[in-house]
Amino acid sequence: MSNMYHSLSHSKWDCKYHVIFVPKYRKESIFGEIRQHLRSIFRELARQKECRIVEGHLMRDHIHMCISIRSCQ
Repeated sequence: MSNMYHSLSHSKWDCKYHVIFVPKYRKESIFGEIRQHLRSIFRELARQKECRIVEGHLMRDHIHMCISIRSCQ
């Protein structure tokens, strides 16, 4: 369990964000080729920012993601 947390000399933490993307008017437009393209974009952005997508769901009208971030040391 200790490898799940980041730590400094006097603290330990695990920082996660729940992010939701919703198209205007909740228009059902996230499917097919767009869905595959968005998946690769989100993975690339997480890699660039040294984050980890813990969980993600691409629905037809919105996207849920749980993102774990690293600390700035």
